Amino acid sequence: MDAAAWDERYASTELVWGAPPNSTVVEHIHGLERTATPPPEPDGTVPEGPRALDLACGEGRNALWLATHGWQVRAVDWSQVAVDKGRTVATRLSRSVRTRITWECADLTDPAALAGHYELVLMVFLHLPPDERRALVRRAAEALTPGGTLLVLGHDTTNVSDGYGGPQDPAILFTPDDIRADLGPLSGQIRIAVAERVLRATEDRDAIDALVVAQRREG
Repeated sequence: MDAAAWDERYASTELVWGAPPNSTVVEHIHGLERTATPPPEPDGTVPEGPRALDLACGEGRNALWLATHGWQVRAVDWSQVAVDKGRTVATRLSRSVRTRITWECADLTDPAALAGHYELVLMVFLHLPPDERRALVRRAAEALTPGGTLLVLGHDTTNVSDGYGGPQDPAILFTPDDIRADLGPLSGQIRIAVAERVLRATEDRDAIDALVVAQRREG
């Protein structure tokens, strides 16, 4: 992943993706904070709220929304420019919300980027070559606490021919079935709740996204 290219893109305009959270994320995650109870830490302390990891957070539109809904968020991106912009946007919010977010610039393909345990992991429009994606999806699933949720959302492979916008390189796009296959070796630990294509309105015709929502089994 070319971090310098993303730095340049994020520096070119105020907010590349806009301020509101992704509507599909909101649809599937809203209210989850009321049931996502983090287990005690090894020392017996209980986290203040459910923990979320936002991979490829960009300027933080989803991370900021999560924090306003009580999540303790670790927001990670390749681009330092994006992370700095997210941190700046967060200064406009209340201190109680700001302090729920930890911002970090890191290589998302490095296993250290997924250190810790989370009640929610987001991978939203994070596009990698298949081998790198497969490894990251599995590490993300393994980072979930029992009952935790993984949401993977990205440009579907069919978006190139039938949708609108997004990367035009089919090699880094995926389908819901691709993510199912990525998670296949963890089928004893992970339950697929949603695997479908979703349409997303744009300034032109609808874009086609691939969505998978999975939960780590209890026990």
